Amino acid sequence: MAVAAGVPTPQVEPENPLTAGLERVPVAPTTLVIFGATGDLARRKLLPALYNLAHDGALPQRFHLIGIARKEKAHEDYRAECAEAIRRFSRRKPEDEVLTALLENVRYIPGTFDDESVYTKLAKTLDEFEQIAGEPLNRAFYLATAPNFFPVIVEQLGESKLAHHEGAAVRLIVEKPFGTSLAEARELNRRVLGIFDETQVFRIDHYLGKETVQNMLAFRFANGMFEPFWNRNYIDSVQITAAEDIGVGTRADYYDQAGALRDLIQNHMLQVLCHVAMEPPVSFTAEEVRNEKVKVLESVPQPTPEQVPEIAVRAQYAAGHAGGEDVPGYLEEDRVPPDSTTETYAALRLEVDNWRWAGVPFYLRTGKRLARKVTEIAVTLKPVPHLAFSQQGSLGVLPNQLVLTLQPNEGVSLRLGAKIPGTRMVIRPVNMEFLYGTAFLSQSPEAYERLITDAMRGDAMLFTRNDEVEAQWRICDPIVSTWARMPGPLPKYPAGSQGPPEGEQILREGDHWRAI
Repeated sequence: MAVAAGVPTPQVEPENPLTAGLERVPVAPTTLVIFGATGDLARRKLLPALYNLAHDGALPQRFHLIGIARKEKAHEDYRAECAEAIRRFSRRKPEDEVLTALLENVRYIPGTFDDESVYTKLAKTLDEFEQIAGEPLNRAFYLATAPNFFPVIVEQLGESKLAHHEGAAVRLIVEKPFGTSLAEARELNRRVLGIFDETQVFRIDHYLGKETVQNMLAFRFANGMFEPFWNRNYIDSVQITAAEDIGVGTRADYYDQAGALRDLIQNHMLQVLCHVAMEPPVSFTAEEVRNEKVKVLESVPQPTPEQVPEIAVRAQYAAGHAGGEDVPGYLEEDRVPPDSTTETYAALRLEVDNWRWAGVPFYLRTGKRLARKVTEIAVTLKPVPHLAFSQQGSLGVLPNQLVLTLQPNEGVSLRLGAKIPGTRMVIRPVNMEFLYGTAFLSQSPEAYERLITDAMRGDAMLFTRNDEVEAQWRICDPIVSTWARMPGPLPKYPAGSQGPPEGEQILREGDHWRAI
């Protein structure tokens, strides 16, 4: 067929094979209600995530946002605050057209979370949105508040008949920490599940929204080359590190009550351990995946008070040099008690006592004011049984190691032994690397973007179930309670360092921490 003169031939975009399988599943029309709508979490994470979802066309066609917080302000003022937060914290520069469309119908309800009138106004606003839409809208209640408000809000939602809605799904999204002990977690579960069904509850762990954590399952179960050696016969040890180079900053009030173990290990890092150690699920549904994670947690022996000094180490950062400047120690930080025994560094040695992993140590380490910011999973294989090249001067031959980096640069590297160019057979380690940014030519979405979408969609795979939360606390509770009975002061490590030398004490003979 002839092409008309002056009409350009349309350019057909070549299909990108890397986008195969990334089709969007639509989200049902939803109203999202954020309790704690003016707080740090909402400003820094939730609102920017919503903007980026809107930019990508991933929000439902009918989407409404309601913010609830204590301060009195008009709808217009809250919309302006939302726009300012998005412009400041979004991973991409906002486009005015998208931003305006997202915020034009945002509503704000002032009041305290125990005030019945707040929930009366909330019910009225939800009904108004439905009248405009002409159909029931799903409802998602996001608790972005201090943990002591969780049961208050849940019970008010129940008393106000907002926990269920005819013709639509109602979901409760709960931030961490979910309790500060096993007893608290059980009590909070009891109160939440007295109002909502477990299928309605989405307990957020933002680490599970990170691409590399999810990719752990893809690497294990979508690649035949890894599964044959993913067991105690070939794997020597696993190290999971979550290091930060910053101090407590403005979080001292919360952090001094929590500490490193409660803040990161009890939730994020034990969830990462589950992804490393779980058996292949029968199918990749939320319940099947979470069933396998619970089996892993139940396979970790509960530490006894006598074992705690052998498998767990804690410490505090002292004054030192970080980020190119001198920084104070933890006890000199604003709002930290001078006699605090809260740990800013925690390291554990755990075992998964089942057929696949018996005898393999799992090392978990986290800390503030360490040498750099990095979160990674390092799986070290057993060394080769015989190194024929050793007599020829090979140096630095190390066991193979698979490292999955969650931040700052998401990707995977595999350490191999290779011959150095030359006339002699001399071996040294080399790395094969895969980086998300270069392989997929795009920036990974923020974890909250994936988690908010999944919660609105009702997909609970990346959220922790009630029995998972309690199983995590079963492991950590004896350590927390034993440390509480141990006198201070804690071991110290200089800010900007690799951590305390005492961290080596829990390692098996011959093992070493990876350099941070």
